[in-house]
Amino acid sequence: MRIAIIGGTGVYDPKIFKEKESFSMRTPYGTTHKLCIGEVEGVEVVFLPRHGKGHSLPPHRINYKANIYALKELEVERIFATNSVGGINPSLSPGDFLIPEDYIDFTRRDSTFYDNRVVHVDVSQAYCPELRNALIKATDEIVGKVFNGGVYACTQGPRFETKAEIRMLSMLGCDVVGMTGLPEATLARELEICYASICLVTNPAAGISKGKLTATEVIELVKKKEKELREILLKAIEFVPKKRNCPCKDALKGAEL
Repeated sequence: MRIAIIGGTGVYDPKIFKEKESFSMRTPYGTTHKLCIGEVEGVEVVFLPRHGKGHSLPPHRINYKANIYALKELEVERIFATNSVGGINPSLSPGDFLIPEDYIDFTRRDSTFYDNRVVHVDVSQAYCPELRNALIKATDEIVGKVFNGGVYACTQGPRFETKAEIRMLSMLGCDVVGMTGLPEATLARELEICYASICLVTNPAAGISKGKLTATEVIELVKKKEKELREILLKAIEFVPKKRNCPCKDALKGAEL
């Protein structure tokens, strides 16, 4: 079993295992940033910094297809992703962790590997239920509080959303908003890789926040919660079943016309 962790904003260094090797990978979709491979409790773990070294890539410039394809080539079966998000649901406060169960994609990105084939994958369960359960149990054990469920809205970026956009997202039932969760989750499903996200609420969204939104406050909050986030990921790996019994592994069955 090989698991990947995709580190989002503020999570650039695995710091959860002793690195065995690191390298970039060439794929048909481009070259990835440096991947690190290590081991956690006998499980091989691949760490991929989503934004690259020194946060060099903004959300709309990330090569999501190269990243997910590379993980598939490395025989990764499961992906834990970290996402820094703005809180839309008034029950959420900065520092809270949410494990989303659904998403709405408002991006304008290349979101499929199947440009030349007619393939319609099912995303009724948008995130892997087994990985979600592992994250929920781990978060509850480490911090004693976790928001189980909710809808993640993904916007194009790199700007923050307007007040009107947040009002719209709220009316649509979205709980948090971010810029990097899609098409990452969809691409993983297309390659039959399990995928789940742990969202860290770093600030109230536009119109909910009383002040100006800044990238600085996002980074500062992530730094405060970095230790907890690492511990949650380590614990979640322990809760992952050895054998996959989720629908993700069969995503392509019956999907192609």
